[in-house]
Amino acid sequence: MIGRVLVPLSIGVVLGGATQALAQPAVSDARVRELMTQALSQQSAAAPATPLVPEARPSLDLTVDEAVTRALERNLDILVERLTPGTFDYTLASLRSLYSPLFQSTLGQQSVGQLPSSQLVGGQRVDVESTTFNFQASQGVPWGGGSLTAGWNNRRQDSSSPFNTFNPQYNSSFSVQYTQPLLRNFATDQTRQQIRITQINREISELQLQATITNTVADVRSAYWDLTAALEAVAVAERSLALADKLVEDNKVRVEVGTLAPIDVVQAEAEAATRRQGLAAARATWRTAELALKRLIVSGTDDPLWSSSLNPVDRPSRVPPAIDLEAALRRALEQRTDVQQARRQLDSNRITLGYLRNQTLPGVDLVASYGLQGIGGTRFIREGGIGSPVIETIPGGFRNAIDAITGRDYPQWNLQLLVSYPLGTSAAEARVSRGRIQSQQAEAQVRQVELDVATEVTNTALLVQSNLQRVDAATAARELAQRRLEAEESKFEVGMSTNFFVVQAQRDLVEAQLTELRALLDYAKSLVDFERVQQSGPRVSVTSVSAGG
Repeated sequence: MIGRVLVPLSIGVVLGGATQALAQPAVSDARVRELMTQALSQQSAAAPATPLVPEARPSLDLTVDEAVTRALERNLDILVERLTPGTFDYTLASLRSLYSPLFQSTLGQQSVGQLPSSQLVGGQRVDVESTTFNFQASQGVPWGGGSLTAGWNNRRQDSSSPFNTFNPQYNSSFSVQYTQPLLRNFATDQTRQQIRITQINREISELQLQATITNTVADVRSAYWDLTAALEAVAVAERSLALADKLVEDNKVRVEVGTLAPIDVVQAEAEAATRRQGLAAARATWRTAELALKRLIVSGTDDPLWSSSLNPVDRPSRVPPAIDLEAALRRALEQRTDVQQARRQLDSNRITLGYLRNQTLPGVDLVASYGLQGIGGTRFIREGGIGSPVIETIPGGFRNAIDAITGRDYPQWNLQLLVSYPLGTSAAEARVSRGRIQSQQAEAQVRQVELDVATEVTNTALLVQSNLQRVDAATAARELAQRRLEAEESKFEVGMSTNFFVVQAQRDLVEAQLTELRALLDYAKSLVDFERVQQSGPRVSVTSVSAGG
């Protein structure tokens, strides 16, 4: 508001009042006091409620490399992203556990009072007490999709039936079975497909971590140069205010000796008030830029760096870099994290599409099993047939059943070929057709990503060259503005120029200095971007082939 009020006032006063002062001896003292009171009141309104000078804080000299090192150690975004690959490690461990042996055991006690449903029951009521202790182990095979199962079953039975041959009776059996897919699930199956997909997803998470690190480093460098430029802008504003204050003092002296109209003091004081406001804005920008850099290089508000004042000691280089656009393009297409993520997604799609094709094959499974069994316990030798008197009792126990197994007295084996094939169009074939379309979409998207990368790298290289030219032009303009101010001050000293032209020359110098700062800042940040676009880019969305229905 002050700028909009004082500047038109100053120009109007200079063009009108100063010219009038040449034609009249002087402005009335009452009018001069009125104008000075207005200028001072506006200057007081422009002053902030808090001091412009920030509170005393410990200062820390910081180079750009030190800022980057602190970010790599303490940045919270990097810390969060570093934890992501670990989640995939646990997912892989869970999937691989499917190939670990699984042991099961059953221990039980049972009592049954049998109903007299037939003469074979052996009486009006037969009590049967059974004790079981069974063990089984199974394991999936990580190659060929096979599965192996082995079991050892044992039972002890006591019965009041008079028809038993053994009482107590011990039954024991051992069996092993292997199932081998020959077509479907032989080359790949759901578990192996998920393991390979998860491995790729973990690699993608590593690439995302690398992208986060690269982008954070670029953000730190850009924020560092923002802070550097903000401090330089504060210095420019302070020098500008010093020039304005000096002009006020000089004009007061000239008014006292009668070589200048009093209205020129009002104009100089109004200009000083405007520049004091500009200094306050520059300091606010500096504090904001400092906070932005701290946000990237501290681990929290308890970090000692958070309460320190940062002093960036490095300055942007004006030396133009040697830009090899062809080499930059080649590096970006080979190393950029978003391009690598897109290509890894293509690999994931090929794995899933291969799995879907495999599921269209007929199900042909070879099942082979082999078993041994044994029986033991106290044996009754009867005189005749069923229910005849016992003439001899042969003691025995669980050991007899084990001896029968180890002696392979009662072997059994089985060999089967199980075949299944749907008639007509299957759901698996429909999923393959959909997967092919999704795969083609993903390949087109990857080509688009590569084209976007080439465009971005080329544009950034052109921007570096353009900003370098801006720096050269802005430097020349600043030097000319400095020389023009010196010339106007010299002419003003000998009465060949007016206060208005000196003030205008000071403004032009400030604007030229700020323009040079902005050009140099844009050049430094474009160099940071040119390095970044060769290494990382935004996360891209590439169509993934779905294995679901």
